[in-house]
Amino acid sequence: MKNLLKPALAAGLAMVVAVPMSAPAQAQVAGIATSSPESVLVRSEARIAAYQAINTTYASQIQQVNTLRQEVQTLSQSLDTNSDQQISQAEIDANPSVRGQIEQKQQQVETLTQPIALAQYYVVEQIINDYANAQNQVIQNKNIQIMLTPEAFQYAAEGVDVSDDILAVVNQRLPTVATTPPANFRPRQNTVQTHQSIQQIILAAAQRAAIQQQQQQGAAAQQPAPTGR
Repeated sequence: MKNLLKPALAAGLAMVVAVPMSAPAQAQVAGIATSSPESVLVRSEARIAAYQAINTTYASQIQQVNTLRQEVQTLSQSLDTNSDQQISQAEIDANPSVRGQIEQKQQQVETLTQPIALAQYYVVEQIINDYANAQNQVIQNKNIQIMLTPEAFQYAAEGVDVSDDILAVVNQRLPTVATTPPANFRPRQNTVQTHQSIQQIILAAAQRAAIQQQQQQGAAAQQPAPTGR
């Protein structure tokens, strides 16, 4: 059932989130610094504005995608005939009509999301193309000798991460980017991978926000009602 219910291309395309990150102290230790390119790109002003513009351009398609995904979810649940929250191959084979409907709707979703994803790839690739220049500017300004990813450290003192410094330079160097890719545009592999990482960060931020909202609503519901005098 994994292939049958595969997520559509670039899941979460409708989301545009200015992802908040903690702001570390702006310093490096003994010439060693870390930075996270994905965290820089996801917070860059150019990416946020461009994704918002893409969402506006493809608002109708995004609404269709959301509707189709809800329909796929409903159809998928109908395959669970024994209500065990699992869909077996036998249940799929027993409902070829439903399976066909799911596959058709998934194909529609992929067709609708392809131009949206391509526009987002183009946005990401433009920022990637200038990222090294922004990073090198920070490296020179701070006399950094070694730059690593945060995952390379088991421990790092406060102030080692210079992602915010790079973000400031990226925003200065590239305040806006185009959202309409050329006719022959094909994203590089590293662009696709970075786009996927950005989508995961955006999705995780949206999920955290939803959980926080639910917690706040639950806490408000538990508050005693005001008594009259």
